[in-house]
Amino acid sequence: MNLIEKIEQEEIARLSANKVLPSFAPGDTVVVSVNVVEGTRKRAQAFEGVVIAKRNRGLNSSFIVRKISSGEGVERTFQTYSPLIASVEVKRRGDVRRAKLYYLRDRSGKSARIKEKLQARTKAVAAPAAE
Repeated sequence: MNLIEKIEQEEIARLSANKVLPSFAPGDTVVVSVNVVEGTRKRAQAFEGVVIAKRNRGLNSSFIVRKISSGEGVERTFQTYSPLIASVEVKRRGDVRRAKLYYLRDRSGKSARIKEKLQARTKAVAAPAAE
């Protein structure tokens, strides 16, 4: 590991020490709370949408969230380790077969729906019958 990678790893550890980022993937519906400063006031602004891309590049990692607002598609790119991100909450897991869901930009309505990923059921092991 070279010096730059080592410094980046230390910076990632420092930035993610006070907050927990859940694991999420493209297709998941997330709510990202962003700290917004307006004059002297500081508040959290929520942005809910579908993750259409995730970019893993160490400290420069980012993800793109897309939502439909007033009939218009809105995409926002977030830096994963940004201090402006207050929290990320996964609302729904999506079942997709692609890493980048850019094709959703051309779709609207029912064709833009994403199937929900269901948890695999575990079989209950039958207890041996007492004889």
